[in-house]
Amino acid sequence: MNAGHTETVRALRIGVAGCADIALRRMLPAFAASPHTEPTAVASRSFEKARSAAETFGCAAVEGYDALLERPDVDAVYIPLPVALHAPWTERALRAGKHVLAEKPLTARAADTARLLDLARERGLVLAENYLFVHHSAYTAVRDLVDAGAIGDVRALSASFTIPPRPADDIRYRADLDGGALLDIGVYPLRLASLLLGSELRVRGAVLRHDTVRGVDLGGSALLGDPGTGVSAQLVFGMEHAYTAGWRLLGSEGSLALDRAYSPAAGHRPVLRIERPDGTEERILPAHDQATAAVAAFAAAVRRAGQGAGRDKGRSSGDAAAVLRQAELVDAVRQAAHLVKI
Repeated sequence: MNAGHTETVRALRIGVAGCADIALRRMLPAFAASPHTEPTAVASRSFEKARSAAETFGCAAVEGYDALLERPDVDAVYIPLPVALHAPWTERALRAGKHVLAEKPLTARAADTARLLDLARERGLVLAENYLFVHHSAYTAVRDLVDAGAIGDVRALSASFTIPPRPADDIRYRADLDGGALLDIGVYPLRLASLLLGSELRVRGAVLRHDTVRGVDLGGSALLGDPGTGVSAQLVFGMEHAYTAGWRLLGSEGSLALDRAYSPAAGHRPVLRIERPDGTEERILPAHDQATAAVAAFAAAVRRAGQGAGRDKGRSSGDAAAVLRQAELVDAVRQAAHLVKI
C-alpha cells in the first residue's frame, strides 16, 4: 500500500428480517447512521409493512424472509423476530452465507445456541446476540472504577428489571412464541451479572411466577454465586411490577449504583452513584448511543472474520463464549426454579 493511501472498506450491507418495534425504533436508524453499515432491504410477511419501513430508510422492501436471504446485496441479517423464530431463521441465514445479529436471547435453549454457534464457526461467519447495554460507555467507566479499587473488593450485585403488565395480546404472553418474563426481561440482569462479576457464576436458586392459563412466567428472581470467590448476585425481573431498571454493586469499601441501566435513550447522561465511607458522589457520565456502538462492534467482528482473525475472541459482539454462557445461565435458572403457579 502506498504511503498516505487509505483503503476503502465497503459498508456491511444489512437485511432486516421483520418489522419489530426495536428494529424500527433503534436498530434501523443505527444501521442507517453508521458509516460501517448500510440497510439494503427490510423483509416482512406483509409486503405493505415491509414497504412502509423500507421507504423510511431508502432501501428495498421484501415479502418473506426466504426472499431476503436469497438477495446477493445482503451480507448480514438482523433478526428481531419473536424468540421462538430466532433459531430456525438464524440457521437459514447462516446456511445462506449471511452473518447474523439476532435480538436477545439468541435462542430459548442453550443446546440450540451451541449448535448455531458451531455452525457459524464452521462457515466462518459471525453470529452475535444483540444486548445493546454491554456496549454503553457507562460500563467502561464502571470497570475502570472497580479496577482502580474505588469500592474495594467486589462482594455482591443486586439488580432488577421490571415492567408493568403489557396489553393482553402482547407476544410476551404467548407460550408458543417462547414468551415470558425470563426470556424477555430476566435475561438483562443475568447478562449484567456476567458483565460485572465474570464468567464463573453459577445459579444457586430461583423462583418463577408461572401463569398456568397462558403458560408463561410473569416474573421471578435468581440467586447466583461464584464458587471460587463467594461473590454473589441477587436478581429480580418481571412484567407485573412497577418499572425498575437498575443495579447496585457492593464492595468491601463502598458501592456503585446505576439506574436506567439497560435501554437508555441515546441522549441520556447516566448518573453513577458512588458511595464510600468518606461520602457520596453522583458522577454524570457522557451520553452514548449504545445501538450505534453495538452496530459498530458487529461490523468490526465481521471485518475480523473476513481477515481470518479470531472472530470469537475479545469482547466484540461476536464473543461466542459469552453468548453460550448466557444461554447456559438462562437454562440453569429455568432448571433451578421453584414454580409458583398462579
